[in-house]
Amino acid sequence: MTTVLSIETSCDETAVAIVNNRQVCSSVVASQIDIHTQYGGVVPEVASRQHLLTINQVIAQAICEANLGWADIDGIAATVAPGLVGALMIGMSAAKTLAILHNKPFLGVHHLEGHIYASYLSSPELKPPFLCLLVSGGHTSLIHVKDCGVYTELGATRDDAAGEAFDKVARLLNLGYPGGPAIDRLASQGNSSLYPLPEGNISLPGGGFHPYDSSFSGVKTAVLRLVQKLQAEGKELPIADIAASFQHSVARSLTKRAIACAIDYGLDTIAIGGGVAANRGLRATLQSAASQRGIQVLLPPMEYCTDNAAMIGCAAAEHLQRGHISPLDLGVQSRLSIMDVMTLYRSRIPSILPQTLRH
Repeated sequence: MTTVLSIETSCDETAVAIVNNRQVCSSVVASQIDIHTQYGGVVPEVASRQHLLTINQVIAQAICEANLGWADIDGIAATVAPGLVGALMIGMSAAKTLAILHNKPFLGVHHLEGHIYASYLSSPELKPPFLCLLVSGGHTSLIHVKDCGVYTELGATRDDAAGEAFDKVARLLNLGYPGGPAIDRLASQGNSSLYPLPEGNISLPGGGFHPYDSSFSGVKTAVLRLVQKLQAEGKELPIADIAASFQHSVARSLTKRAIACAIDYGLDTIAIGGGVAANRGLRATLQSAASQRGIQVLLPPMEYCTDNAAMIGCAAAEHLQRGHISPLDLGVQSRLSIMDVMTLYRSRIPSILPQTLRH
């Protein structure tokens, strides 16, 4: 059994967790949503400053809630890529300091791998291979999960991430920030078939469309044109209907590609991760389509869809069990492909690891 204290500061949540393999001992998240709402989105410099002000308190709270001492912790982990560089540096610096102070191995974790591992927290029996539909404010990908640290990206957005499109459409409709939850709430009251919107197909040079890649800038622009048209006609905007139509278009697009990808690669399980995984329209659409084809869909609890440190700790625990540690001179990166996860580690067991982890 491997216990890891993990830190997540890639964007606007200061999160710390203590995870024992796939069991969460504690998970604390200090959200900055109220701070960034006044700006209509995340301001990187403000996010970094808030992480700095909050992180010590959040670490202390996580340790207290887990009721563990430093002797019970086998490693210290932090998200190091991808994300906001200043924000990432706060979490990484704190993790390295704790690792040196308490003579523990340090692990730098890929944020997207953390979202994949969120499914392991709610379904500990899950084993690769499976397909992960990862949808968030910064990423939209179809990832073939082959093993710990072994991933192939089979499809991705060519422009806006799905969550980014939600935020931009919400801004068009004056729904405030964050836009995803606001659109989800309104969509349940609207008519999703009132305004047909494009799915965002990617044309191939030889004809036809890419089966797994997607685009969300087109549907966002279509909503803008629709709003402008209705306003020019002097009509009151049917906000709920527009929200429902937009959400249905995105959910349909993501579901179509995920199902096709799973079938083509012979995968019978789709795990969904990232902040947009909390969207009720997407969950319902994907589950309905998958059940008709005998494909299992794993939906993590809402608290593990958005950014959290428990998912980071779960990924780090498995890497540590396999003898993967990160050098203390590892830096943060704003971008890093999920297929380059293993560049963050050195495969060796240091002498400071407990005897049980060396076999």
